[in-house]
Amino acid sequence: MVFLLTLCLVLLFTKLAGHFCNRVGIPSVIGELLVGILIGPALLGWIKPDDFMHYFSEIGVIILMFIAGLESDLELLKKYWRPALAVALLGIVFPAVMGFGVGEMFQFSVQNSIFLGVLFSATSVSISVQVLKDLKKIDTEEGATILGAAVVDDIVVVLILGVMLSLMNRSAPGEGLPMWEVLLLKGFFFVVIFAASKWLVPWLLNLSKKLITIEAVSAVSLVICLGFAYFAEMLDMGAIIGAFFAGVAIAQTDYRKAVDEKLETIGYTVFIPMFFVSIGLNMTFAGMSKHFLFIIVLTVVAVLSKLLGGALGARATGFKGVSTLIIGSGMVSRGEMALIIAQVGLTSSFLSEEYYSSVIIVIIATTIIAPLLLKATIMKQEKQLNY
Repeated sequence: MVFLLTLCLVLLFTKLAGHFCNRVGIPSVIGELLVGILIGPALLGWIKPDDFMHYFSEIGVIILMFIAGLESDLELLKKYWRPALAVALLGIVFPAVMGFGVGEMFQFSVQNSIFLGVLFSATSVSISVQVLKDLKKIDTEEGATILGAAVVDDIVVVLILGVMLSLMNRSAPGEGLPMWEVLLLKGFFFVVIFAASKWLVPWLLNLSKKLITIEAVSAVSLVICLGFAYFAEMLDMGAIIGAFFAGVAIAQTDYRKAVDEKLETIGYTVFIPMFFVSIGLNMTFAGMSKHFLFIIVLTVVAVLSKLLGGALGARATGFKGVSTLIIGSGMVSRGEMALIIAQVGLTSSFLSEEYYSSVIIVIIATTIIAPLLLKATIMKQEKQLNY
């Protein structure tokens, strides 16, 4: 029954950390990430990344992205698809080129340098979503652009990774199909999601309203969320993409507010804190002294490349001033997406074991820096608006 102690420690420490962070004006997600580092293998070693943490954290990020979809304004997402595309593409090109440069600087092989660039092209929007929610900015034009860009970013990076693995005769889970089939599957995903959102989701929710049982609407909403997530994972789109679109689909119905309230309670009570702590659990200080310069250089490049790429993409499509920095900051976090790609790189020999821990440290660093940058830029915007 050790998992009960794990759950007790995570819930207690995350709520205390969230309280103190909010008191001093730091995003609460930073506290939760630091809890993972504190009670994880990096420092105290009370909790280790096991199957229990893995499954709960997976559910946590799925619910978090589902809630993000629920709270997103679909009209804004449609309106800002052009800046989202520009932000995503420039936010891939800059890290890919600069990441490759870092690999070459530290005498990686050409293949490993290319992989390093691809790895840091990925964006994890889940951390930024939390900050946007905390500051009530998720349904703004900047929030819509960040969410849209993250979806495009995930699709493009997965396709690039698939092409790279195919060309180098390596394989990852779910890979091995010709590129035209991969693209066809991506298109099929969006067609099915659109049809399900338009006809199936409203029908299921209306049906659940007639069921004589406790919280039927909430339960069916969760079924829709998990079903979309599983379908997306089947087609190698990533469960969080499916969960996000499930939230967007339910947001178009009359059940949006009720579902949002119930799922927030479920998510933030247990599962979402487990997700943020699990990221901190991946932190280790092994090899830091040996690769200290590599870690510093790669962290600076990882942050600046996404910040510049996202900001320039936003500026090129009509955003101005601090808004461009908000969007760039929202794309900085690498989170679970980069962790997954790093694992693929390790098993495919694109990332050496010697540098694996150092790369994980940089991924965690970007995940901690991103919400601080995002909050600082949002506060700057609000200060300007109040004058």
